[in-house]
Amino acid sequence: MRGLSLENIIAACHGDYFGDTALLRREVSAISSDSRKVEPGCLFAAIAGERVDGHDFIPSVMAAGALCALGEKLPEDSIRPFIRVRNTIEALQLIAEFYRTRFDIPFIGITGSVGKTTAKEMVASVLSQHFNVHKTAGNFNNELGVPLTLFGLREEHSAAVIEMGISHFGEMSLLTRIVKPDHGLITVIGHAHLEFLGDRKGVLKAKGEMIEGIPRKGKVFCCGDDDMLAAADFGREKVCYGLGENCAVRAENICTMPDGSTCCTVAAGERRFSVTINAYGEHMIAAALAGAAIGMELGLSDEEIAAGIAAYEPVGSRARLIKTDKISIIDDCYNSNPTSLASSLRSLSKAEGRKIAIIGDMLELGEKEIELHYESGSYAASLGIDSVLCCGRLSAAAAEGAGERGRHFESKEALIAELHALIREGDTVLVKASRGMKFEDISAGLKEL
Repeated sequence: MRGLSLENIIAACHGDYFGDTALLRREVSAISSDSRKVEPGCLFAAIAGERVDGHDFIPSVMAAGALCALGEKLPEDSIRPFIRVRNTIEALQLIAEFYRTRFDIPFIGITGSVGKTTAKEMVASVLSQHFNVHKTAGNFNNELGVPLTLFGLREEHSAAVIEMGISHFGEMSLLTRIVKPDHGLITVIGHAHLEFLGDRKGVLKAKGEMIEGIPRKGKVFCCGDDDMLAAADFGREKVCYGLGENCAVRAENICTMPDGSTCCTVAAGERRFSVTINAYGEHMIAAALAGAAIGMELGLSDEEIAAGIAAYEPVGSRARLIKTDKISIIDDCYNSNPTSLASSLRSLSKAEGRKIAIIGDMLELGEKEIELHYESGSYAASLGIDSVLCCGRLSAAAAEGAGERGRHFESKEALIAELHALIREGDTVLVKASRGMKFEDISAGLKEL
């Protein structure tokens, strides 16, 4: 790893070193907190979790060839070298902050209430047509995941796209200090983590902490169709994308193809080019426009941007369109909040045939959680969704809001048991809930119909 010797690691994290001083100039090959992923020459960071204490694995990882271990508890005298720190996660953050400074390449920081991962994948797909891109893997977007993501950077990378997720004030400032983004992307300011952030103003304030770490010459890309983002003054040049006339990068001539993909024209000043988005839902247009806007900023051609958008593939259960012999399933059960649910419902309302929404609880919404669920059910009914099937304690309010179109089930098992009677051939079925509801079980049940 570029410039990451034991000596530099110790200086960065203010650790105490125990071992042979002759090894201090050796660079580590990797940094891992997972004992199953150690490799020869790596640094193993021991984290004491609720169920498993990484310190217990230090003997085995050293025997497997790790160069050094780092942790809070000094192991037996025979296990050396070792770096002792006050807090392992804080140490990893400091090491990652130092390691980031070794790379003079474009860094794009991505945050928002909805669509962070989709935007990250889309931006990375676009930039990959021109750069060797390092991007956040999975949901490694928090106080531990971001440092581990940065440790994946290597000399061959020429751009980085880093997802940054938070739920409390101050967390984004920490992540921004580590990532030091050259440009920032904020997707949407929605009703997410309200239990901790209070309201959308609080969400904007918390997400906006990212701007503090963006250079004055850097740009903030955001969805101009979001009222709060459109009105926000970030003290940096702001590039809005979306459908409105206020947006510098817009989508025109939008059409949905029979296979669920979306075609449109990207318009930015004098630039006009057609793109195909191979994913379901209107929110995918926003992600494509974000990718286009950042691609333009970093010098990509129209052809490169269009190729990158076409190459995008949905990740996990995020707006993935699944066609069986009987029905079409919009598998969007990775996560949910009122803003993302409303977007998914609008997309569903444009489908052919009967439209069925299977809705689960949306978590971390604070004191207005019942009201927000009721409003979501009411909104589904107003869009003409034929049936709103709800499961979960909070989603009883969504079923009530949907009126005669709504029905509530006490458990997933009860709902799954009746799918064969509720779903007809030719239906389009949306499955959406917060991650903790594990609605992938319902998606699996639908596939078997």
